Amino acid sequence: MARIRPTQVADDGFWDEDRPTGRRKAVRYAVPVGVAGIAAATIGLVPALASTGAPDLPKITAEELISKIAASDTEQLSGSVKITTDLGIPSLPGGGSLADLGGGKRGGGDGAASPESKLVELAAGTHTLRVAADGPERQRVSIIEKAAEYSVIHNGDEVWAYNSADNSVYHAEAPGKAAKGDHGRQVPQDLSGLTPQEAAKKALAAVDDTTRVTVDGTARVAGRDAYQLLIRPKQSHSTVGSIRIAVDADNGVPLKFTLEPKSGGKAAVEVGFTQVDFGKPKASTFDFTPPKGAKVTEKSAAKHEAKADEKRLRELPGLNVIGKSWDSVARLDLPGGLPASASGGGGPSEFLGGLGKKVKGDFGSGTVLSTRLVNALITDDGKVFVGAVDKSALIDAADAAK
Repeated sequence: MARIRPTQVADDGFWDEDRPTGRRKAVRYAVPVGVAGIAAATIGLVPALASTGAPDLPKITAEELISKIAASDTEQLSGSVKITTDLGIPSLPGGGSLADLGGGKRGGGDGAASPESKLVELAAGTHTLRVAADGPERQRVSIIEKAAEYSVIHNGDEVWAYNSADNSVYHAEAPGKAAKGDHGRQVPQDLSGLTPQEAAKKALAAVDDTTRVTVDGTARVAGRDAYQLLIRPKQSHSTVGSIRIAVDADNGVPLKFTLEPKSGGKAAVEVGFTQVDFGKPKASTFDFTPPKGAKVTEKSAAKHEAKADEKRLRELPGLNVIGKSWDSVARLDLPGGLPASASGGGGPSEFLGGLGKKVKGDFGSGTVLSTRLVNALITDDGKVFVGAVDKSALIDAADAAK
């Protein structure tokens, strides 16, 4: 992952971990699990910030531009990233949201600063990040929320996460060394896809004969000249209208990633640099010492990841993918339906009846939950079909899996 840290931010002490925490406004962070699958599938598909001006650049083909991205060897950078997400997640009966399913923590407790507690929070609203990177061994991502700060720092063999809201610290061993340029494995997985570079990598991995790719003009992003790569699905059931990637004309680094839904309106997700510097960050950017009085939770990265993998396998039995490319649907079985804590003891139909739309097919009956981008079908016998596809594709997938 690339790194971002503006000079102004460094000079005014933003990276100083010892500044008094009492002046920071406390912010409680949720750990919503009900839409974790949706967030994980879409957080990397994000539309970018508006840019002004269209620089006059030499002509380039889509193939040449993709090759330019692949050939980029930029490993040092710092700056600011803005993420805006508008998936249109519906509210639960009684005024809650899907993010409340699972009863996640809202600050405090063991491991409150753990990186896993932050991902789904970014699935709604607007968030400002400071990012920095110096090769595969050092990265930093900080989420700024008013007077509070949440930071993840990878420096050599260590990974730290700090939550100023409750002065909690999470400490783990870094994962094994990755190959040059494989930055995503060097930082906690849940925060590794929060840059335009990582978002672009995921989108380009989906490019095949079901995709139309063109160069659609130029733009100015974060003060840099950029080409705009436009990706459009050819498959009719996809809810994705287009993905636009602004690529630095000089070094091939993706600067902005925009995902627009087929239904129209504003972008479903936006991720883009508002400020970027490709110089080497100061070494002190990646230093971290737990503040005085902070509660530190120690975790062995290897043990933690093994437990997480084991838990995922237990919780998501029967996970498989139906269909291909943009029209693919993920299926997973949830024996017993929704957790009792979420459903109040009733089945999926009873709990979701007022939230989604009841549907029937050869598979039986179930409820479709819709957002602007990702839709899910939860059948009455505890199966879940989810994807960036329309309702008919979900029903077809459920019928095919019968």
